[in-house]
Amino acid sequence: MLTLLVCLAACRAGGGSGTGPYRPFPKVQVPVVVTDPREIGQYVLQHWWDGYFAEGGPTDSSAILGVLKPELEQALSNWIGGLENIPVPEARELVGGLFSKLEACQDAEPDSSLTFLRFSEMVARYLYDPNSPLRSEDLFLPFVRGLAASRWTREDMRPGYAYEARMCALNQFGERVPDIDFKDAGGKCRSLYGIGASCTLLFFSNPGCEACKDIIVALQSRPYLDTMISDDVLAIVNIYIDKEIDKWLEYEPSYPRNWVTGYDHLFRIREEQTYDVRAIPSLYLLDSEKRVVLKDAPTERALAFLDNIYTQYYGNNQ
Repeated sequence: MLTLLVCLAACRAGGGSGTGPYRPFPKVQVPVVVTDPREIGQYVLQHWWDGYFAEGGPTDSSAILGVLKPELEQALSNWIGGLENIPVPEARELVGGLFSKLEACQDAEPDSSLTFLRFSEMVARYLYDPNSPLRSEDLFLPFVRGLAASRWTREDMRPGYAYEARMCALNQFGERVPDIDFKDAGGKCRSLYGIGASCTLLFFSNPGCEACKDIIVALQSRPYLDTMISDDVLAIVNIYIDKEIDKWLEYEPSYPRNWVTGYDHLFRIREEQTYDVRAIPSLYLLDSEKRVVLKDAPTERALAFLDNIYTQYYGNNQ
């Protein structure tokens, strides 16, 4: 990742021509005195948006502040990729800084709110849309909190942003999640906190859900997970949170037998919103104390964390 960030310091995201009213996304100019690769990477992340907001340009159907949308979205994607490799508190601070830059841009152009609206929509699509492979409620939180409080947010959109901010703040990175009381297929009452493992992959799924099946296949493509489960390094806890229990009981034998499977017989997760499950499937990765490592994580990110955990415990002999 350090190599990527150093490359980003030298290379412009995308390939806009800069012709006509449009411009390429500006590359970060790293001071010559910054030579350490890690420091270069940090500098690039911190100053990624400086030139973009400083230079300005038209916002229309093709561009935002003069940068064509495909190139701007690639720049945002690259930046988010870098944020995923620094501590979450630092990453959130940078996302909050991005919102401050956007708000300052709106302050400078009070008669036009199009840039504020379009840029906010783009960030939400990448960091909050359930289908985004880059989604991260932990990173979206400072941005959506800004939207909920900003004087430039349309009044009809403010309640929605306030609700999203509350949901993103639920079970944040590093917090202990609420316990889950559930029943297994045999009717035995169990609890999330009663499961001992160094890490827990909490999987909210539905019977027959095609996206859920894809995750199951992806997990089974890593046979070493079975070793981790048998050694109590990993527990995969698969929970059904809706009310068609008969359908779940019929489907339950299809799940891997070394997983812990059950259903929320009290319906607390849906009715009390103890977890933010915006869409099924949803993956949470928890540490040994049931603290959040990843919340509603894209499958590939969760798998990458499991790969790293395996390497930490067993070395590279996979």
